[in-house]
Amino acid sequence: MSDAPQIDPKVLEPRQAVWRGIDLCRNGDWEEGLTVLRHLARQEKAEFDRPGRFFSYLGYGVARFEKRHKEGVALCRHALKIEPGEPENHLNLARIYLLRKNRRGAYKALKKGLALNPHHRGLLEFYQEFGRRRPAVLPFLPRGHRLNRWLGRIRYRLFG
Repeated sequence: MSDAPQIDPKVLEPRQAVWRGIDLCRNGDWEEGLTVLRHLARQEKAEFDRPGRFFSYLGYGVARFEKRHKEGVALCRHALKIEPGEPENHLNLARIYLLRKNRRGAYKALKKGLALNPHHRGLLEFYQEFGRRRPAVLPFLPRGHRLNRWLGRIRYRLFG
């Protein structure tokens, strides 16, 4: 990723640049979007207040493209402190948890986001991609029981 953005955030008013960077990320242009968001992250905080989604998208981008998952989670949690009712912040946190192979954390973040907005397109799409677990083979035993895990592996090998 280059540090020379095609859309120069210095030309835009900081608030416009924030939303431009977020929109670029939303539309899949992560390289350009992250360049804008990183530039804004280096500016003095007193200049303007950044919305929670700024930290959320920056966090997911850092985790996904720079493999700095811990920092990404911290940024998304900060976003949730600023904008706790914003479903996109929960979506980006869920995405990072899935990158970290933390399915339980991803599921919790996803459910919180869907509780805020059950019709949010991004959350619903992620939910479909995320998939659902099959029920335990022996429902009277805990899911993590050795026998359930062993039978679950056999079921997966036989039926996919």
